[in-house]
Amino acid sequence: MTAAIADRNTRSREGVVFEHPVKGATKIYAGTMVAIDPANNLAIPGKTGVGLKSIGVAQAFTDNSAGTDGDIRVRVFRGQGSIYRFANSGGADLIALGDIQADCYMVDDSTVAKTNGTNTRSVAGKIRDVDANGVWVEF
Repeated sequence: MTAAIADRNTRSREGVVFEHPVKGATKIYAGTMVAIDPANNLAIPGKTGVGLKSIGVAQAFTDNSAGTDGDIRVRVFRGQGSIYRFANSGGADLIALGDIQADCYMVDDSTVAKTNGTNTRSVAGKIRDVDANGVWVEF
C-alpha cells in the first residue's frame, strides 16, 4: 500500500460487538468471559492459562461441542465505558477497593483474581470497582 494522495472513505464501526470463531468441542456460556487462545487464534471460555487474550463477555450460549475449529462464532461484547461484574477470588487473590485501576487475572470464565498466580494466569482486564457481589472489570 502507498500513502493516500486523495480523500478516502474510511469505514468505521462501534468497537462494542465482535464475533470470533470458536474452538471445536467447546461450549461458551452467555455472560461469561471469553478469551482467544494464541496457539490457534480461536475463542474459548476464560480460564487459567498463560498467553490467553481476554476479549470480552459472551452474549449468548454458543455450543461448538459437536463442531470443529471455527465452525461457529461467538458474539462478544466489550467497549469503552462498559464494565462487567465477575466473582472475586479468595484468600491472597481477593481483590479489594485498593486494587482499582490494576489488572485482574482470569481464574475461570466467571472469576477474577488479584495476581497472575505465579505466572499461570492471563490478564482479564482492568479493575474498575469492587463491591460485595464481585469485581467490575473493563475489557
